[in-house]
Amino acid sequence: METQQELDYNRIAEAIEFFRLNYKRQPTLEEAAEHVNLSPFHFQRMFKDWAGVTPKQFLQYISIEHAKNILKDKQASLFDTAYETGLSGTGRLHDLFVKIEGMTPGEYKNGGELLNINYSFAESPFGTLLVASTPKGICYMAFADESYDDAFIKLKSIFPNAAYQQVLDQIQQNAIFIFTQDWGKLSDIKLHLKGTPFQIKVWETLLKVPMGDLTTYSGIANQIQNPKANRAVGSAVGDNPVAFLIPCHRVIKSTGEIGQYHWGSQRKNAMIGWEAAKNLL
Repeated sequence: METQQELDYNRIAEAIEFFRLNYKRQPTLEEAAEHVNLSPFHFQRMFKDWAGVTPKQFLQYISIEHAKNILKDKQASLFDTAYETGLSGTGRLHDLFVKIEGMTPGEYKNGGELLNINYSFAESPFGTLLVASTPKGICYMAFADESYDDAFIKLKSIFPNAAYQQVLDQIQQNAIFIFTQDWGKLSDIKLHLKGTPFQIKVWETLLKVPMGDLTTYSGIANQIQNPKANRAVGSAVGDNPVAFLIPCHRVIKSTGEIGQYHWGSQRKNAMIGWEAAKNLL
């Protein structure tokens, strides 16, 4: 049975998908409310509570034209500005506290043998998450859209030889605080990732895309000085093992279309809109 939070999220996510498919005709508040079986009054209030802006404002931020404008206006300095602005805003969160550390070749080869992995389940604005960590940092974070058992099986397939314990530790708690923006409880968050050197490089580059901004696969390929590697970049983005913290949802097509997402295009739309709304606050 769905919790009230899950029910609200699903309604808002469905509304965002409705806006995405119909943005050209600018649907009214009444139309969107009817689509999710709510009164206009309750829909407006729920949407504002969840996203921080009205449905009309939100529609502007998830439209394809908005995505095109972001790329047009910021493409030249998209990554550099993340560092130039320093502590100027919460949108630079990743650049400030997320550090990345690839596993050793031995750890990579032996499927996590000798690794001790803690894992737990947590709620986010976008659904239930499975979060896993080693003593060195977060090694996995994914949306658990299936049963808890199935979600754990997916984690275990990545590190088949590790020792697991269902424990919520401080490393996981710090990662989850990203959704509440409770800065007082954040300490340095490290990522302990299993990947090839190329994948690690792509994931490091993704961390430089500020919240509320977007980039493209070709933009990332240029940043890693491998402009012909669009397809390989796309594969590395798709293999991202840490949802949201490594913001692969901020990568869209060069045409301005939102594109696919490992955990669902509807959820990707919700994330992009949620982050854009947060930047307005």
